Amino acid sequence: MDESISTLIVDDEERIRFVLKETLQRVGHTVTTASSGEEALDLLHDTPFDVLLLDLMLGGAIDGQRVLEAVRWRWPATVVVMLTAHGSLESAVEAIREGVDGYLLKPVKPEEVRKAVQEALYRRKKLRESEEAAAEAPVLQKGAFTIDLQRHTAAYNGQPLDISPRELALLTHLIQKAPEVVTTKELVAVVRDYSPEYEYEARDIIKWYVYQLRQRVEPEPSKPRHILNVRGIGYRFAE
Repeated sequence: MDESISTLIVDDEERIRFVLKETLQRVGHTVTTASSGEEALDLLHDTPFDVLLLDLMLGGAIDGQRVLEAVRWRWPATVVVMLTAHGSLESAVEAIREGVDGYLLKPVKPEEVRKAVQEALYRRKKLRESEEAAAEAPVLQKGAFTIDLQRHTAAYNGQPLDISPRELALLTHLIQKAPEVVTTKELVAVVRDYSPEYEYEARDIIKWYVYQLRQRVEPEPSKPRHILNVRGIGYRFAE
């Protein structure tokens, strides 16, 4: 590995911190550990990390969700992999909405940790590359929709749309793929830069973004004309 990756591991179990630290140091990471949310926030106040391995259910007053919110505000480029012992898909999905690049269910094997971190770093790299490429791309026009890929803005019938960056990414990808049907897994990868393992997980994640997007771009959100569901597969864009 040509360049060391700085990694922060946050877990309230000493044994797990030790295993994770040993696992990532073996592949060249420079590792710092924290045993609580409070300690993690102190470290993150002034120090950026390339990777954060974060236990969702930390003991103490500051849990993993609060640490996640802090790092996303302070250091948005940090790659975050969430750890949870509960196997709760609902908790993981909520974390993913807040900007998690991946998650692991405890107990985890060293090879699973290395793979999850490597894949998260790769996805983040590809996202940066696509964003740089989009900065040189032309305006996208489809029906009543106009998307300026350089300025990251969208309009409908000439009127600016008030949509979030993730909603814009969803709309842009559907338009670029039209009239094809795009799978829910592919849409989650575009919107969240995350590759869900199961189809039902992808559906649970993406339906929230589709709902939000429809509220902003559909004349009648309950009777969508543009963002259409294709049962059992995904979504497609229609003019």
